[in-house]
Amino acid sequence: MALITLRVLDGADRGRVFEDVPTPLTVGREEGNPVQLNDERISRFHLKIQEDQDKVVLTDLESTNGTKVNGENVQIWRLRPGDVITVGRTVLLFGSRDDIARRLAGLRGADLSQGVTLDAEEVEQGSDSVSLEFELNWSEDPDAQATLHTLIPPELPSRLGPGQTAQLAELLQYLHLRLRGLIESVEAKGKSDRVTVEQRQWQNLIDLQDRVAGYLRAIGEPLD
Repeated sequence: MALITLRVLDGADRGRVFEDVPTPLTVGREEGNPVQLNDERISRFHLKIQEDQDKVVLTDLESTNGTKVNGENVQIWRLRPGDVITVGRTVLLFGSRDDIARRLAGLRGADLSQGVTLDAEEVEQGSDSVSLEFELNWSEDPDAQATLHTLIPPELPSRLGPGQTAQLAELLQYLHLRLRGLIESVEAKGKSDRVTVEQRQWQNLIDLQDRVAGYLRAIGEPLD
């Protein structure tokens, strides 16, 4: 059972800290939520946070106004320390100061230009001898959130059955083949840094984005 910390950065409950709350938990405006918020734009039971295979997962519970993580609408999301959750008019920060410091220390061992983590997991799970103030000031980049929210390729899910593995392989193969066709259709314009793509292929790319959006929504739909 994971213990999580949520801090209210903005909204009617600004400044409140929900510390070491056991999972699973729900967030909403109704009594009965371990994290109850005073915000009329939040649903009665807005979202759920649970632990699954050593990961902390957020799921939107078909809320009226939706859930954002780091500015993006999500139905389901793996939370990491430093993630910013927006529900209604309320902004929440996920993770304790020590959790965020350990993640920043881990990201110092990552090649962010390539999006590849070298030893972040070891640092996140290591000693507590890290300081958030030191980590926030370590980088020359004053925008710490830019580092925290750098897109790093996620690992593949584990413990899948043979059928699920085959289905995932088929989905990734479909995306790979369509992307390869689109990339091969791109033409360079002389010595310019610009490349062009035909209108049909541009629409193909938009259609692919639409399909991925559909997959994400289907995955995020709460199970009956």
